[in-house]
This record gives sequence, structure tokens and C-alpha cells, in this order.
Amino acid sequence: MTYKGKFRVWRGDAEGGGLEDYEVDVNEGEVVLDVIHRLQATQTPDLAVRWNCKAGKCGSCSAEINGMPKLMCMCRMNTFEEGETVTVTPMRTFPVIRDLVTDVSFNYQKAREIPAFTPPADLKPGEYRMQQVDVERSQEFRKCIECFLCQDTCHVIRDHEENKESFSGPRFLMRIAELDMHPLDAADRQHEAQDQHGLGFCNITKCCTEVCPEHIKITDNALIPMKERVADRKYDPIVWLGNKIRRRT
Repeated sequence: MTYKGKFRVWRGDAEGGGLEDYEVDVNEGEVVLDVIHRLQATQTPDLAVRWNCKAGKCGSCSAEINGMPKLMCMCRMNTFEEGETVTVTPMRTFPVIRDLVTDVSFNYQKAREIPAFTPPADLKPGEYRMQQVDVERSQEFRKCIECFLCQDTCHVIRDHEENKESFSGPRFLMRIAELDMHPLDAADRQHEAQDQHGLGFCNITKCCTEVCPEHIKITDNALIPMKERVADRKYDPIVWLGNKIRRRT
């Protein structure tokens, strides 16, 4: 079954732009990215769109569809009514390069600021030993495909450009949590999460979890446990007293 789909696509660049209306064929079983490709092939050959695998694993085709951050390759057309207008816009949190393509270099900058896995100094490569039960909790976070939809929907940086300098966003706070939960990581991740990466800015609204295409429970399994660890270390009176005693010694 084929029908004429109504699409409203943002066109423009860093200087400005706006929404333009199109009618384009939609076939049964297609996703939004299929229709965007057909639009490119038949009406707008200069439409800029980023994509790669078309299988929901590369994270390249992130955009906002009817205002919701999604992967275009995972958003099926049968979720819309036949006469419904589908609006496709670039991710709002990042600067537009052109059309649906945004500059996500902010995320790679934040990734470089996180120290890599740091094993104990007395352990050599080949001597690492750990049980599966010790790493099961953090393995969930390894499913991240770095689509940056969680970064896009996080209102701390979406609505407050000034926060970008001191807040890394849910994707990279999750990375810090993953390393902090690793049984062989010896770095001080808790201090770093609070003071360098702005963990305190997160007010756990769970919007990042809602848009994650890999269904990672970012808030419940990474951000909240990290906040609890930081709070225990910073405000627990017994921990505070222990730190004072060690410092005197």
C-alpha cells in the first residue's frame, strides 16, 4: 500500500532557516529515514541528512520527529495516521550545520575530559581478575550507541547554553558511573563527577531514559546511584569523620 505522506522538514543552516512542506510517497513497512531518502531522490537533492547503518546501531540519524528526539531509522511510519503531517527537525540542543545535520562536537569534547579506565598501580595487563557478577551492573551502559538523544533532550543543556561548560550531560555521567562501578577502576570518579562534570545539575526528570533507543535506564541505574555515592561521601558524618582522621594521620 502506498499513500502520499505529508512532511514538514526544517531547511536551513547556521544563519537561519525554516520549515518547508512536502508530499512524498510512503510505502508499507517504511521508516521516516526511508521517506527522507525518497524526498532527497525525487524533490530535494541538496537536503542534508546524516545516517549510516539504518539499523538503529550507529546513532547517526538522530533528529526530532514531531518534537520528540528519535532515530529516524527506528521511527516507523505506521505509528502516524495517514493524513498526519510528520515534522522532522534537527536536534535542538546542538548548533545546526545544515538542514537536519547538527554539530555534535560538544559531546566528543566532553568524552575527552573523562580519564580512561585506571587499574590499580600494582596490577599489570594480564593480571586483571574479576567475577561476572561484579560487572553485570555496568554492562548495561555498554549498549550506548552515542546517538546523543539523551544529550539533546536533557533540559539542563537544551534550555541553558551556559551550562555546557560545566555540565557533561547524561551520556557522559553514565560513562563515569560505568567506570566507578568497575571493580578494577582506581580513579576518583565521584569527586570528578560532582566537581568537573556537574552531576549536581541533574534533577532526575528521566527524560534521557525516555528517549534512549537502547532502553538503558540511565537515570535509575547510573545517575541516581552516582548521586547517592557522592552524597554518602560528602555528607555522611561517619565518612566525613574518617576522612578527617586519615588526613590528620
